[in-house]
Amino acid sequence: MTARVYIETSIISYLSARPSRDIVVAAHQALTRRWWRGRSSYSVFISQVVIEKAALGDPTVGARRLRVLRGIPRLALTAEATELAGELVRRGALPEKGTGGGFYIGIAAGHQTRQLF
Repeated sequence: MTARVYIETSIISYLSARPSRDIVVAAHQALTRRWWRGRSSYSVFISQVVIEKAALGDPTVGARRLRVLRGIPRLALTAEATELAGELVRRGALPEKGTGGGFYIGIAAGHQTRQLF
């Protein structure tokens, strides 16, 4: 059985960004691109939350990120995922600001996928 993997926006950002001169960021970009080339070994998914976050910022860069996302199946943001995201913030497991991570975790867990970030 193929592993189900939920892709969040940092993966898309590393794939679509210009090569960085920062050695750590450049390494993340290189590793992400290598994984991406082998992604056919996995069933890859995103969500509307990923699409909305990928579209933010500079319109040209946002368009590049959205092109990467084309054709990737979407998982629904369920009530359970929303509840889990809120619970993670309430219990201090995630910061209140930028609760996208909670939604990512909730969606991945609710759809029995692994989260890649």
